Amino acid sequence: MSFRLIVFLAVIVCSAHVLGVFISNLSDSCLHCLCMAATSCNSTGCKEGYCGPFYISNVYWSDADKPVLPEDDPVRSGAYQDCANNYNCAKRIVERYMAKFGRDCNGDLITNCDDYALIHFNGGYGCETSIEGTGYHSRYKACSQTDCRL
Repeated sequence: MSFRLIVFLAVIVCSAHVLGVFISNLSDSCLHCLCMAATSCNSTGCKEGYCGPFYISNVYWSDADKPVLPEDDPVRSGAYQDCANNYNCAKRIVERYMAKFGRDCNGDLITNCDDYALIHFNGGYGCETSIEGTGYHSRYKACSQTDCRL
């Protein structure tokens, strides 16, 4: 095994261990822009079946294997809402969702934050649908154009 391959594997294993889930190109900057696009990162509470700063539905949470706050139980009534309303727990929901559904949605042969924005808005099965013309898209673009780390 070459030295480069060993180092590459070590980085992936360490990243997966430290962060819990490793998803290529899903950085904190990207997560911040997904949050900004969803609610300007100002939302707490639930409205019309969506909760928290990432505006997460119960189905999205379930598809992400129902992460919960520490010491909580996913079958407890309110576990979804409590996690989705907590920024760090909600980030884990999004990370797990992207680990499951992440792919190139816009056909540019790269899976990056633009694809994650499409997945977050449209869901994992319909990410090819354009989001142009939506408030979500304009907020995402404004964030992504000001954050050079994306």
